[in-house]
Amino acid sequence: MSTLTIAIIVVFVLGYALIAMESLTKVNKAAVALLMFVFCWTLYMFDPAPFVQLMHPDFTGTGDKVVSFVNTLITEHLGDTATTLFFLMGAMTIVEIVDQNGGFNWVKNVMRSKTKRSLLWKIAFMTFFLSAILDNLTTSIVMVMILRKLVQDKHDRMIYASLVIIAANSGGAFSPIGDVTTIMLWNVGMITAGGVLSEIFIPSLVSMLIPAFLLQMLLKGNIQYDDMSSDMSGDREVLEFNGFQRKIVFAIGVGGLCSVPLFHFFTDLPPFAGILLVLGILWTVTEVFYRNLHKKRGDEIQFSKRVSSLLSRIDMSTILFFLGILMAVACLEEVGVLKELGSGLNTTFNGNHYAVTGIIGVLSAIVDNVPLVAGSMGMYPIGIEPDMAVDGIFWQLLAYCAGVGGSMLIVGSAAGVVVMGLEKITFGWYMKRITWIAFLGYIAGILSYWIMRTYIFTTPL
Repeated sequence: MSTLTIAIIVVFVLGYALIAMESLTKVNKAAVALLMFVFCWTLYMFDPAPFVQLMHPDFTGTGDKVVSFVNTLITEHLGDTATTLFFLMGAMTIVEIVDQNGGFNWVKNVMRSKTKRSLLWKIAFMTFFLSAILDNLTTSIVMVMILRKLVQDKHDRMIYASLVIIAANSGGAFSPIGDVTTIMLWNVGMITAGGVLSEIFIPSLVSMLIPAFLLQMLLKGNIQYDDMSSDMSGDREVLEFNGFQRKIVFAIGVGGLCSVPLFHFFTDLPPFAGILLVLGILWTVTEVFYRNLHKKRGDEIQFSKRVSSLLSRIDMSTILFFLGILMAVACLEEVGVLKELGSGLNTTFNGNHYAVTGIIGVLSAIVDNVPLVAGSMGMYPIGIEPDMAVDGIFWQLLAYCAGVGGSMLIVGSAAGVVVMGLEKITFGWYMKRITWIAFLGYIAGILSYWIMRTYIFTTPL
């Protein structure tokens, strides 16, 4: 391992440490993530040729051609990162539009509970199944918006929001369209929809139920209904559309989010294109509604819920944090650290798939699971060996571990990052109170999968 590689790893580790100590340093995590991104790639550019030869042996250029090639690599990684960022921004905006027009009031009424614990279980199951239909990122945004209407106490809401992260990641793991990593494995044929739904559902459910049971111990008492009723009256005061128009906004927004996987399936365009399509349609429809309102009330009337106004509510610090983290991880990928890590795991554990994928899941809480899964797909191609065949143990475990493992740290998944930004949950608070709970659920899910594949489904369905 070269000196530059070690330096890049040190910068990455120091950056993560500063992010973890945000509550102590008072330095915004987005600023640290951006510095990580730039410093890692700056070190890379001191001598990029060895890294290019290592990771791209087919490239034979020298001198300025190497620099040009590396810039192309950075642009490609930025493009991959941008697909996630635009998906996030689009989904956040759509949910904000629906929420500001009272679209989630009916969900709030359905989930109204007398006790805090009964609400926790409703949140857990709704998040779990909704994330399998939508995706864990979009589901987390929707559920946090609902929580803000249901729970006024900040501490309680942080506990509920933590469960949303766990349930969203668990629900996304058993669906071929619920998480980016399962989509990757499904698209290349390493898992099938039927296989992952039938054999990963129980482990995913277990990984959600155990944390939910433990987290309910932290909640006692009843929910204050006065707070909720006042919140509902507040919603009525700010609504600008009539009932029919609000239903149209809800149908386009939520229905559009649900149809994004179908859009991706039929067009082969990346999911963010579907999100932007839905946003464009919703924006156009609301502008038509406002045009009619201006005719009735006059052009001088200003409406605060227009999409152009709501765009200013997007949390750009979360977006920039995501940008910095993903681009820093891309640098680790380009210096060969992730590939060496995967090979080392395989050698150390002598091909034990439960151990290898289990460690990959833990690592996915530290670095982004997408490059980890991508690296694993490159290191472990589909083979004739049963465990490595389509729907083999390795691939199904990889789908589960990479998805659920991200719950162990708040920055370990897209769901965690967005909840962190929306609810201002610190890295340290989550690690101290939630990490061990998420880990117990993660291990229990792996154990349940082992029991199923050893004693029940000895061959893939």
